[in-house]
Amino acid sequence: MPEQPLWEPNAEAVAATLLDHFRRAAEAVAGRSLPDYPALHDWSVEDPNGFWDLVWAELGVIGDRGDGQAMVSAPELVDTRFFPGSRLNYAENLLRVGPEEPAGADPSMLSTVEGSPVQELSRADLMSLVGRLSQFLRAEGIEPGDRVAAWMPNTSETYAVMLAAATIGAVFTSTSPDFGTDGVVDRFGQTEPIVLFAADGYRYNGTRHDVLDRLAEVRAALPSLRRVVVLPFPAIDTDGELASRLSGIVDAITWEDALGRAPSSDLVFDRLPFDHPLFILYSSGTTGKPKCIVHRAGGVLLKHLTEHQLHGDIRPGDRVLYFTTAGWMMWNWLATVLASGATLVLYDGSPTHPTIDVLFDLTDEVGVNLFGTSAKFIDSLNKLGRSPRTTHALDTVRTITSTGSPLVPESFDFVYAEIGDHVFLTSMSGGTDLCGCLVIGDPTSPVWRGEIQRPALGLDIAVVDGDGEPMTEGQGELVCRNAFPSMPLEFWNDPGGERYRAAYFDRFPGLWHQGDFAEWCEHGGMAIHGRSDATLNPGGVRIGTAEIYRQVEQLDEVTEGLVISQDYEADQRVVLFVTLRDGLTLDDELSDRIRHQIRAGASPRHVPAVVVQVPELPRTRSGKLVELAVRNVVHGQPVLNQEALIDASVLDYFKDRPELG
Repeated sequence: MPEQPLWEPNAEAVAATLLDHFRRAAEAVAGRSLPDYPALHDWSVEDPNGFWDLVWAELGVIGDRGDGQAMVSAPELVDTRFFPGSRLNYAENLLRVGPEEPAGADPSMLSTVEGSPVQELSRADLMSLVGRLSQFLRAEGIEPGDRVAAWMPNTSETYAVMLAAATIGAVFTSTSPDFGTDGVVDRFGQTEPIVLFAADGYRYNGTRHDVLDRLAEVRAALPSLRRVVVLPFPAIDTDGELASRLSGIVDAITWEDALGRAPSSDLVFDRLPFDHPLFILYSSGTTGKPKCIVHRAGGVLLKHLTEHQLHGDIRPGDRVLYFTTAGWMMWNWLATVLASGATLVLYDGSPTHPTIDVLFDLTDEVGVNLFGTSAKFIDSLNKLGRSPRTTHALDTVRTITSTGSPLVPESFDFVYAEIGDHVFLTSMSGGTDLCGCLVIGDPTSPVWRGEIQRPALGLDIAVVDGDGEPMTEGQGELVCRNAFPSMPLEFWNDPGGERYRAAYFDRFPGLWHQGDFAEWCEHGGMAIHGRSDATLNPGGVRIGTAEIYRQVEQLDEVTEGLVISQDYEADQRVVLFVTLRDGLTLDDELSDRIRHQIRAGASPRHVPAVVVQVPELPRTRSGKLVELAVRNVVHGQPVLNQEALIDASVLDYFKDRPELG
């Protein structure tokens, strides 16, 4: 029996999507029939001026379009410019609804902190809060281009700070409160913010963590700061008590004090050029200080609008949940959902406390329409034998999105078997580098097991070999062959752009090099096999790490694996580290079954030479395994910027292992 798709929209459902509406509008611009997604994508790449112009017009961009072409090409992709004559304000595009809301209008945000009830923030109240914060920042002397930083949890106040900075044209940068002093200073010390917003603590796994001592250290290490604003967290804490605790932090005031210093709540949107800097995001930084990636306001806005409305079918009134922190680019991605008239659903805390059902509880409580999570979370549900469809209604959920690492085929099966066969599952892949996606979902086409559905609209995605030549079969490097609006504007403190060019363009001149190992699939989608800088190379044959993980994690005894290549006897050998279920110990019989599973499910070349049990695997704070850091430890090389890890002490499990001698 031929393979069947896991999900497929009927003709009526396709016609109702925002993507199909856009496709019909594109036919009028193209002057020809564009019958399906591949045809629409081809046109978006062939006619970037027509495509991005249509995005501006159809997806509701607020601003002055200006004259001239939507895209002005240059000899180098990095020098391409989009809408060079335009002026806009990112915050104006997100705060689209006026202060006079009709009765029953959808809220702007629904937020909850671990263990606390859901709080609703109306659009009118959000606009008033942003107005007061922006007036406070103006009174503090903040001007376009100044940096405003947030060391804050994933709550409505953090989004309001970002929007207030954006009204002025200040550059917003953030990280989460679980970062230690060094991690915060490694980031903000490079970008030199003038105002820092911080919470006095956060909650995780049922415990409240106080950070005021760390905040004092951070303040002392950031001479650029003129003001520190401290939010009591959760906000039900008494502000009066907080004020008395800030005496040791120079230039610190409370949140309420800052709002009280605002001369008004008037909103003024300074419209600035398309390329005006909006965000500074940070690379994970496990091989040195994080790169400071500057993103342009217009580029982020246009890219996110296409991803939300066209690829994700997000509509006005939808409720969108993405489990994230303010230290991951998905936080910025989620923020832009406001520009589509949808409601942000915010959760801060552990996604497994008091149980792994907490996000599904929230989904049913508030009626989430798009549920965003990580591949690791879905795999964990599968490993634990959970069946959310039997414990929760989940009847409002139309779309589930997954990112952070490759979603293995078995996790596709799990979603449709145990979460809901009605949902549109969109696996997507991109990154902090572009604050968006290179490959993504398509709500008008089938979902096939193990495939990311499509290359993103407007992006000429390819898989190339080591010489940069396109490949139609087999695994190679993921690249983009054209310019797109959310390419970074620059790296901070990178005169001449040398580090920027080296990061994305030196490996394959004329191509954006993403650094992922990928291949095309039979239905026009793509599979990602892990980071190409972590690719294994035993005997000169390149192997993606995701292929091994997929096999290993099918074994009930194994909770997770991490694989590296070890230099050994003038070659490389594959080493697999595994964590096992509680109470289990790796023995010869289990090692043999692991090897057999990999041999049968992948190939003999994938079979590890050594299998080692460890108590825990190291991750970045955005949840990604750090294969290169483990490889450095195994080879006795330093791991820089360990603050990027959730728990750097986990690396000790990989030092001086006798099995690797």
